[in-house]
Amino acid sequence: MGPNTINGLPAHVLLVHAVVVLVPLTALLLILAVVWPAARRRIGVVLPVVAFVTLVFVPLTTHSGEWLEHHTPRDPLVRIHTHLGDDLLVWSAGTFLLAAVWWAIHDEHVRERLRRRVPRIDAMTARRALSAVLAVVALGVAAGSVVQVYRIGDSGAKAAWHERADQLTAAADDRTPRNK
Repeated sequence: MGPNTINGLPAHVLLVHAVVVLVPLTALLLILAVVWPAARRRIGVVLPVVAFVTLVFVPLTTHSGEWLEHHTPRDPLVRIHTHLGDDLLVWSAGTFLLAAVWWAIHDEHVRERLRRRVPRIDAMTARRALSAVLAVVALGVAAGSVVQVYRIGDSGAKAAWHERADQLTAAADDRTPRNK
């Protein structure tokens, strides 16, 4: 599906940095677009584009992570990390969908096209009701995606460093002078 190694390194350890930046950035842009109309106008189509790029990077990163998992010794901490990582695709897809719909219902060109095609209803009331529901859902999905990235990162750090951290702690304890 994507690269498994880049310049001799496992691609996962490089691609994960893009996800760690893009998911919170997308969440921040979505929150700004939802709560600040002036920012919404400035952000415009950038929001769904960034959300789409994020959505592309998530499966690339998880695929390369699964490849790495199959090329390392079995570890229950890695399994936890892998399961959490798989869930991020759902959060990113939801963020992209919400970003695209939010942009579409607030973009003047899209609204004008819809106004011509949709039968006359109280469009302003319908748009406000839809905006209110989408805003609440968008805030929840944005927060959830950032929390999920934190959980994945925390579990990945534990999986990668738990043995080494134990060794470093033991070595530091051996060097620490003790009061007698």
